[in-house]
Amino acid sequence: MTQPDIIVIGGGIAGASAAAMLAKDARVVLIEAEPQLGYHSTGRSAAIFIRNYGNAVLRALNAASAPVLETPSEMWDTSLLSPRGQMLIAQESETAVLEAYSEGATGLERLTAAEAVALVPILRPERIAAAVIEWDAQDIDVDRMLQGYARLLRNRGGETVTGAPVTGITRSKGGWQVTTQNGTWSAPIVVNAAGAWADIVARMAGLAPIGLMPMRRSAVLLKAPDGHKIDNWPLFASASESWYAKPDAGCLFVSPADEDPVEPHDAWPDDMVLAEGLDRFEQAVTIPITRPTHSWAGLRNFVADRTPVVGFDPTAEGFFWLAGQGGYGVQTAPALATICAAQCLELRSPMDDNILDALSPDRFRTT
Repeated sequence: MTQPDIIVIGGGIAGASAAAMLAKDARVVLIEAEPQLGYHSTGRSAAIFIRNYGNAVLRALNAASAPVLETPSEMWDTSLLSPRGQMLIAQESETAVLEAYSEGATGLERLTAAEAVALVPILRPERIAAAVIEWDAQDIDVDRMLQGYARLLRNRGGETVTGAPVTGITRSKGGWQVTTQNGTWSAPIVVNAAGAWADIVARMAGLAPIGLMPMRRSAVLLKAPDGHKIDNWPLFASASESWYAKPDAGCLFVSPADEDPVEPHDAWPDDMVLAEGLDRFEQAVTIPITRPTHSWAGLRNFVADRTPVVGFDPTAEGFFWLAGQGGYGVQTAPALATICAAQCLELRSPMDDNILDALSPDRFRTT
């Protein structure tokens, strides 16, 4: 398929889900630079669905995505979500932050320090001035989600090309020509779902960037604390997000919640950042921190207002942005893929106009 209707650049969850939705009514090619889909941010996700995570626009996208994630479909035969819960704890200095998070949130329950410790027995009660829990936060089976969208794309006749870094994008009378190490494709529409590389892809196409800021987020796996059964613990985090932790396959997943600006690359953790983050975590718990069994890092990609950028660039016909998902990319993918398909195929969008306006790249451009 050298001349599809739509070329999607980027095989993370954003690109794969969009390509699958577009393939229902269009010929689609999905191009991924790495040898496999989901190699970067998608494959390094904390794998949690939190309805109250993010600003008002993101919370609306979370709500729109939830029915897709929790309902069996042609993509997955059982729900992708499983019970977890998210508990935020605040020291005295963090109570204002916790109150700001709680404002406008739904489904939160206030907890005393004793109630928080009952849920996660390793927490220090004297360091908890306030706490809330969102019982409806759930684990996401990210791999099954990604594979479900990839399978749907294939079943709908779409093509996936991996190991094909884009080397050039040119615009002609008939649309866009995308050149890779593995071949060249032409189409009237290009969807830029390249994650941390989205601004680089835009520059290749001769467009101005949107000011995307890739930020490193690190994590480690620790051995489960001796004498504790951790499988049913919620994700627990400081209200100011200076660390968070959750059970993961019998271990404790801990992140320093770092957001260090970096250039787009295959991210790896910084030892000092990990050490400082683990020290913050250790101050909140009663257990000593053991040597991590594994560490890694991924990139979260934000624009200045921390709202995704979704829509056609007003300065270049047929160039569609699907970028800037920050740390919300997995849980908002169903909603954003539906928006992408509706706009590219000129269908009625399921989202309110005010949400679409907030997502639009028009906020960065003048025609």
